[in-house]
Amino acid sequence: MSDKNASAAFPVSLRIDYPDRELNRLTSVFRVILIVPILIVLALVSGPGWDSHHQASTFPFLAGGILFLPTVLMILFRWKYPRWWFDWNVNLTRFSLRVGAYLALLTDACPSTDQEQTVHAEIPYPDVTKDLKAGLPLVKWFLAIPHYVVLFFLFLGAVGAVIIAWFAILFTGRYPRGLFNYVVGVAQWSLRVSAYAFLLVTDVYPPFTLG
Repeated sequence: MSDKNASAAFPVSLRIDYPDRELNRLTSVFRVILIVPILIVLALVSGPGWDSHHQASTFPFLAGGILFLPTVLMILFRWKYPRWWFDWNVNLTRFSLRVGAYLALLTDACPSTDQEQTVHAEIPYPDVTKDLKAGLPLVKWFLAIPHYVVLFFLFLGAVGAVIIAWFAILFTGRYPRGLFNYVVGVAQWSLRVSAYAFLLVTDVYPPFTLG
């Protein structure tokens, strides 16, 4: 199967609407400052903080981030993926994607905590008995190592693309379409790997493609 067909067959997808209009230059210029409040919110719901000795904080109002290890155990021993765990993981992932899109200048709408906006992530609920193998979640993170290596270099390229796009928006108000497609492609690739290795919603191995 070609990478294009494999990408089309993969059950998880990401689409971000291209802003076919002039973006707000002022908010784009100061994006690294404007994003701070929503980053704090994301940090508070994504997991425990860390003190100067790299020990977990006991601050009582932090949520737990992606439910990975509990889901591994439930699939392994109970052959189920609790729906509310899935909903939490998916909604946190979608929120993170909206924040990432805002930071990458792909949109100038402040990220919503609960509305889809221009970022559309399709993550289907798995039928555990049909779609997942009980023991595979134990090794998926390991099997995805080649993707981590590729994504490291792709993310470096995405950072450069966002910097170039920042200057383009500053002078023209537009996000160059090629750069936009590349940054979205990297985000899509990352989501597929996350869905396979950590969200555990599919056993289909992620394709090596930006498509």
